[in-house]
Amino acid sequence: DMVAVLGETTGCLALPNLRDKMKHHPEGYRILQERPRIRLSTLDMARLRGLPDGTLGREYVRFLEDNKVSPDTRMPPKFVDDEELAYVIQRYREVHDLMHTLLGMPTNMLGNQTRNVEINTVTSCIVCSRKLQLLATELVPWAIRSGRNASCVLNVYYEQRWEQPVESLREEIGIFSPPAI
Repeated sequence: DMVAVLGETTGCLALPNLRDKMKHHPEGYRILQERPRIRLSTLDMARLRGLPDGTLGREYVRFLEDNKVSPDTRMPPKFVDDEELAYVIQRYREVHDLMHTLLGMPTNMLGNQTRNVEINTVTSCIVCSRKLQLLATELVPWAIRSGRNASCVLNVYYEQRWEQPVESLREEIGIFSPPAI
């Protein structure tokens, strides 16, 4: 919640920039006009669950279930007075889990940590060292390349693309396939 508040209270330059990117893109403009929401009340979870593996809808539901998260846990904006900018930050929050889905990244960016208290300190240090090495040599370079190459992720009308293969959408946005972690 505090990260969300920080984003709202310090986003005075970023939010208008994101809104302008949406206004100058046909799909983004339509999203701003129609203001769709990604909530359990607007999703047909059974239909999405029934889509083929590899489609955005099926992989999104899998991500939500695997990570035990819900699109309804994103708090509404409280500190953005402009209605349009408030929608932009709400949309940004609601597509957050879709970004994890498209990026192929778990919620903690390095996968699930081992929680077994019986693991000794040496093993823990080796695991941490390997994860840091993976972060430095694989994930950070991939993230920088993808970030520089990708178009604005808010300009995608995800609700109308559930059947689209994740790989196809990654390619369209300019996100490189993630490294195996």
